[in-house]
Amino acid sequence: KYFKIIIMTDEPVTKKTKTNGEATEDYVPKNIFLTGGAGFIASHAAILMCKKYPQYNIVVYDKLDYCSCRENLSELEDLPNFKFIKGDIASQDLVTYVFKEEKIDTVLHFAAQTHVDNSFGNSFAFTQANTYGTHVLLETAKNCDTIRRFVHVSTDEVYGEGESMDAKPMEEDHILEPTNPYAATKAGAEFLVKSYHRSFKLPCIITRGNNVYGPHQFPEKLIPKFINQLMRGRALTLHGDGSNTRNFLYVEDVARAFDVILHKGEVGHIYNIGGKNELPNIDVAKHLLRILGKSDEESSLITFVPDRKFNDLRYTINSSKLHELGWKEEMGWEEGLNKTVEWYKKYSGRYGNIEQALVAHPRIGM
Repeated sequence: KYFKIIIMTDEPVTKKTKTNGEATEDYVPKNIFLTGGAGFIASHAAILMCKKYPQYNIVVYDKLDYCSCRENLSELEDLPNFKFIKGDIASQDLVTYVFKEEKIDTVLHFAAQTHVDNSFGNSFAFTQANTYGTHVLLETAKNCDTIRRFVHVSTDEVYGEGESMDAKPMEEDHILEPTNPYAATKAGAEFLVKSYHRSFKLPCIITRGNNVYGPHQFPEKLIPKFINQLMRGRALTLHGDGSNTRNFLYVEDVARAFDVILHKGEVGHIYNIGGKNELPNIDVAKHLLRILGKSDEESSLITFVPDRKFNDLRYTINSSKLHELGWKEEMGWEEGLNKTVEWYKKYSGRYGNIEQALVAHPRIGM
């Protein structure tokens, strides 16, 4: 459940909390380098950090790929503790310069290629961003004497699919058995993170999260794709027979999880971030039909298309370690889904022309 604990006596700590009755020191950052911050989850993390902690300087670093958008950060533009830098995590010279100029002490590494369908196309782009990009950040952090924390954002997909519908939730020490190129590149990145922790004592933490949904998500993913298909009067494109399940977690709950992990997580540990909303994809489709008042058209609006090359049956993870730090899921499934639908009704044009994202098997950017 952990890869090693390194005690860093020079870490900036000012607060104490209690975990399981024992006093522990909270980590307190000053200058945070947040990668992929114009994308989905990371934009919510940036918004939370900037607004909740005005004493922290948040440097958002993003290359503005097809699935990211500056508008996701629009509410931060006038805040004095926010800065945006356009850049690629694979660009070591620029990353090194930013670390030095901004006196970065904390890395929150969200940036990644994440869409599984795309990884069945040109998977080299996933290796470049997810594995090589992470390696660049680790090497730069290793050579930066101000770094005190490196939080690497991974995925539950590194575990591979659950053995059966009755299998118990996977804990952090479960073997990694990725089944698609995307998950494999994320697993490879994790091994690099672990090696830098062990070899160079880089103070790292790894997170593995469930499927996330909510505002700001590019519509190649299941829930925003279905919402946008229905708003355009189109049939939903369900992969296979729709029986594959996913556990869905609202994005603001995930942002709060990173807040907790950053301040209270232990160096050398891995934390699952999971919710309690496991549903088959066909049930997600039916929920959205009901919210959008189209349940009576179910027979014509649900279509089944060929499945992915390989589609994991389910992912189920045990998040008790994170709960012990004080985090819990707050957003209910129905409320979160309704909020998400309302956001896409209002901001359906945020990503411009999304026609390529709404096909059954998108290959955008590939």
